Amino acid sequence: MKITIDRSPEPRTLNPVPSHTIKDQPFFCSWSGGKDSCLALHHAIRNGGVPKRLFTMLAEDGVHSRSHNLSKALLEEQARRMGIPITFASATWNDYEAVFLAAIRRFRADGLAVGVFGDIDVDSNLEWVRRVCAAAHITPCHPLWKKPRAELLAEFIALGFKATVVVTNDSLLPPSFLGKVMTPETVAEMEQAGIDASGELGEYHTVVTGGPLFSSPINLRTGKRLSHEGYSFLEILD
Repeated sequence: MKITIDRSPEPRTLNPVPSHTIKDQPFFCSWSGGKDSCLALHHAIRNGGVPKRLFTMLAEDGVHSRSHNLSKALLEEQARRMGIPITFASATWNDYEAVFLAAIRRFRADGLAVGVFGDIDVDSNLEWVRRVCAAAHITPCHPLWKKPRAELLAEFIALGFKATVVVTNDSLLPPSFLGKVMTPETVAEMEQAGIDASGELGEYHTVVTGGPLFSSPINLRTGKRLSHEGYSFLEILD
């Protein structure tokens, strides 16, 4: 996610709200459709939080997600299979923050005072979330924060979630990984390719199509590989 960090000299702590404090709290989840937001949602629910809304930022076309290039229809299908309503907002990178802030302010006005996010250990992402949520009087919760990357990935797979690679950063991971399902074997192949298999630095993105949060698996129909500005994408057919 391309975000602009406020570098103003204000005191900050990089210790997010502990996930156990979400018990009995209604929350929205910042939803990419990929493995990390899915595992964060799972942790939040397991810790007693009450999911009320998924929230996804779309590109300015209003058709595909800003980060993972997933179709709105596919994201809506994920939401249906999990039984959680989903809300969208569309933005360019230039007005991303303003649009995001306006959306979460509406959540706050509707009584959702907690947001769940899937960041693991990139401080700049946490700083941005904390700053924007503070402006909306939202309490951010990061259930995965500072947990070992390899352990989170192993947990995700062991829980039975199914995630497929749909985007690769061509400078970091070959496009031949497009369409691969995240398994221990795929993780080993990624590590052999020289990346941290968690993908926390944007090496690749996934889409989740099944697992313990889903009433039934989604049948992912895929097409050709597409390339744009150093990234490769797996075409997903609706």
